[in-house]
Amino acid sequence: MAATRVITMHINKGKTVAQCLADRTDYAMNPDKTDNGQLVSSYECNPDTVDAEFALSKREYFKITGRKQDGDIIAYQVRQSFKPDEITPEEANAVGYEFAKRFTKGNHAFIVCTHIDKKHIHNHIIWNSTTLDCTRKFRDFWGMAKVVRMLSDIICFKHGLSIIEHPKRHGKSYNSWLGENEHMSNRDYLIEAIDRALAQKPKSYDEFFAALKQDGYTVVKGKHLTFSHPRQKQNIRVRSLGDGYSERDIQAVI
Repeated sequence: MAATRVITMHINKGKTVAQCLADRTDYAMNPDKTDNGQLVSSYECNPDTVDAEFALSKREYFKITGRKQDGDIIAYQVRQSFKPDEITPEEANAVGYEFAKRFTKGNHAFIVCTHIDKKHIHNHIIWNSTTLDCTRKFRDFWGMAKVVRMLSDIICFKHGLSIIEHPKRHGKSYNSWLGENEHMSNRDYLIEAIDRALAQKPKSYDEFFAALKQDGYTVVKGKHLTFSHPRQKQNIRVRSLGDGYSERDIQAVI
């Protein structure tokens, strides 16, 4: 059984397409999370140069079609989280690869990065928004999150993994586990931004805050480390983000 969440990957203000792609793919392929890169697989791209290849495809798209970047979506990601102790890292990567190949119909380059640094094994599946022939773009659609979940369930069933056969339509546990809601919470966005900032190996809090500023976050002065963002109605304290994101944890990484 795997929980799925669809994430659209946008261009961050003040950064190039290549920089944004590098931030996301570097985090996904982090050797500390993927057994030194052993749990990274790819389709029609080289993991070592995936950011450059994705960026190049967008320049080729403009050359071929004459159309500029339509919107600011540069790639898509599905986070696929598995039930603890039910699957090996290698099988999780194989499941993620099969899902990506079938969902994109083999028309988009992608990487599958299996993270094993948490209790639950999970995949970061990232595919290029531009097709392999650089003539079209992937278009998300109404109900895409449900289709992602259903295809993931089908593949999990094929691999002998458990699935929820009769989910309650409004069941809280089902929605949270299988990812029926495609929208990330503000805390999820902040966690990802912190992960990307720390992946850049900042040598000081100033460098850490500067990296978060690129994602639109502002430090709120006060007793506890707190961040604001234009999309947030309320400020968020890092100590509310869960294990691994306390001020002490962040300080230790820096």
